[in-house]
Order: sequence, then C-alpha cells, then structure tokens
Amino acid sequence: MGVTVDVHQVFQYPFEQVVACFLRKYPNPMDKNVISVKVVEEKKDESTGLIYRKRIAICKNVVPEILRKVTILKVPDIQLEEESWLSLQGRNMAIRSHCLTWTQYASMKEESVFRESVENPNWTEFIQTGRISITGAGFLNCILERFASTFLRQGAQKGIRIMEMLLKEQCGSPLVE
Repeated sequence: MGVTVDVHQVFQYPFEQVVACFLRKYPNPMDKNVISVKVVEEKKDESTGLIYRKRIAICKNVVPEILRKVTILKVPDIQLEEESWLSLQGRNMAIRSHCLTWTQYASMKEESVFRESVENPNWTEFIQTGRISITGAGFLNCILERFASTFLRQGAQKGIRIMEMLLKEQCGSPLVE
C-alpha cells in the first residue's frame, strides 16, 4: 500500500542563501536524530555548471522501542543516501533521497525541489514528496506505515522550522516585500 507525504513551503530568502543553509543544516543541536552527513561524491559539469552531490546521512533509529522487539528493526542507526543536482544559473536544486537500511522490507523515498519563487524572485519555494512502503512485515505493515507517515510529516515540519531558524541566524530577518 504505502503512504505519501507532500510538503510545500516558501522561504522569504534568496535561493542561494536557502540552498547554502540546506547544505549545512545537519548535523545540528536542533535535531539530535541526525548523527552525521558526509559528502561521498561531488562533481561539476563545466559546460552546464550543474553541481552533482551524493551524501550519506547516519541517523538514529527512531522506531519505537516496542516495535524494535522485531529483530529486523533492532538496529542502532539508519543510513540515508541523498543525491542533489544544483543549478545556480537556473536557480533550482533537485534532491532525491532514499533509505539504505531495511531495503528488503521497506522503501523510503523523497523527492524535493528548491527553486526561485514565482511570487517573488527573492524568495525560494520548497516542494517535497515523501513515500514509504513497507512489505514483508506481515501484520506489522500497516502499523509501521502509520508510524512512518507520522514521522515523515513531523520530520518535514521540523526540517522547515530548523531551516527558518538557521536562515534567520545566518542571514537576518526574512525579505518581506
């Protein structure tokens, strides 16, 4: 079956500031679940200026303790892979991420875009779709998907709050016009 979560946010800051903040967002004390983020590949296409990055994030396992009684869920950390394509000239960045842990039982994918806002060229639009599908856990599939849906929604909102706080700290008050 699977669950999908959609997020849309407009940051009242220029594209370059929002992207720079996003790339420095984790780890930080506001979200202790993200332990580390490491760039494992980065390259720039000189003809187009497109910058490709692949990062691996190590996160704490946030599955509730009661569900970790199931052997496959009893892992200390979860690995996520994120790929991004940044076009400074086009003022957009596409991001795809997925979970590397539990791939035989679950599929977690997110697709995100940062782009110049159509409302105001000094603002940045963020659009994200996340999808989680769990198989092979029998009667726990629905319970795990419900937990995952709540976690995705709360995580997206927390990520937006962190971005807003970091942008304000690093760039000052938003550009309201």
